[in-house]
Amino acid sequence: MTTDKNARLKRMIVGLGMSGLSCARFCQRQGWSFDLCDSREQPTNLSSVQQEFSHSRVVCGPLQGELLASYDELIVSPGVALSEPAIQQAIAAGVTISGDIQLFKQSVKKPVIAITGSNGKSTVTTLVGDILNACGLKALVGGNIGLPALDLTLDSAADVYVLELSSFQLETTTDLGACAATILNLSEDHMDRYSGMADYLAAKQRIFQQAAAAVVNRDDQASQPQQELSQWSFGEQTNAGQQAFGLLQQDGQDWICYAGEPLLSATDIKIKGRHNLANVMAALALVAAAAPQLNINWRDGLEAVRQFAGLAHRCQWVANINGVDCYNDSKGTNVGSTLAAINGLGHADGKIWLLAGGVDKDQSFNDLVKPCQQFVAEVLLFGRDASAIAEDLQGCKTRVVNTLDQAFGLALKAAQPGDVILLSPACASFDQFKNYAVRGEYFCQLVKDAEVSYV
Repeated sequence: MTTDKNARLKRMIVGLGMSGLSCARFCQRQGWSFDLCDSREQPTNLSSVQQEFSHSRVVCGPLQGELLASYDELIVSPGVALSEPAIQQAIAAGVTISGDIQLFKQSVKKPVIAITGSNGKSTVTTLVGDILNACGLKALVGGNIGLPALDLTLDSAADVYVLELSSFQLETTTDLGACAATILNLSEDHMDRYSGMADYLAAKQRIFQQAAAAVVNRDDQASQPQQELSQWSFGEQTNAGQQAFGLLQQDGQDWICYAGEPLLSATDIKIKGRHNLANVMAALALVAAAAPQLNINWRDGLEAVRQFAGLAHRCQWVANINGVDCYNDSKGTNVGSTLAAINGLGHADGKIWLLAGGVDKDQSFNDLVKPCQQFVAEVLLFGRDASAIAEDLQGCKTRVVNTLDQAFGLALKAAQPGDVILLSPACASFDQFKNYAVRGEYFCQLVKDAEVSYV
């Protein structure tokens, strides 16, 4: 689209959250006209939005199909499902549907590394940025983590962008053209928004559109692109050929290797668990895949891997209380994420006391039964859907309580030295907490308060 045509288009930005507002600010910087709407009758930020975008119409309340169909383009926030009847009416009328990542794609010329998946994407995205910066580039990280993608465009000095992308963002993205892209893994999530796993996977697969290279998880078929692309890969197999990262055993330790060559011992990496070894391999594969276009040597970033301490709320070690390690994995909002945390922290010498529950997002929890039977002493379930989750966990020792406080107190009382207390809810948080970060911070405070009482 030309600048003149862009200026003439009649746009509506749908959603007044962080993503929608970043779109509005971007359009305002371009000098484009636009209106805004939100399905809430009285958004908490309505007054500030009206003040900041005083030249735009702001419409609140249930989305109106006739209104949306009168625009040339809808810029739809990730939190708004395209299946909404009003959105569908606009699509039927020929209205163009876009989103923040599509606007980003149209506005930047620098290389993009794109990452999606059900689990681990925030860790991998952050680590890719650290590796690239250690290789001498200025890498800006954002998207579904940290700053919205369009806010990154304010810094013109970037050499490369590293974007975490949700399936919701990818739904409105048509030609991303990443220099390296990956679906890290796929497990059941957001089934309250998708018609099934095939629908969910189709949204994720959009990350490979016009990509120069794909990074494939050899242990997850869903990671395979559905078109012919140059491929790099990662997985547990040691000798998987060239352009492949794997694991090998050497001197009784796991090592990350490249084409069979040892690179990093698991003891050199601060983030623990085999799921995090997979995350490291994925990050290295992405940088290696992009290296020719970026004109770097990816091995220059190995020290950044050694120094990477992980993310808050993602299998974050909080404290040791009387010999019991407490981990905050509040960002584990689906079954696959919790499965990875249990398998990563489970070992023969101790047991896990798992704190889980919240809003189940219509997931099945059956995949947790086997690892819970193997590694978990008891699953302490709290929140709105605790009882329903307990029914899925037949054969596991479970207890249903009301709150996270109660679950933690019972776990701490029962745990023995060498055990682990793991908050990995496998659920959304909004029944009892504003978001997963607030839930994680609350847990950390519970742990710290308990730690003081043991001193």
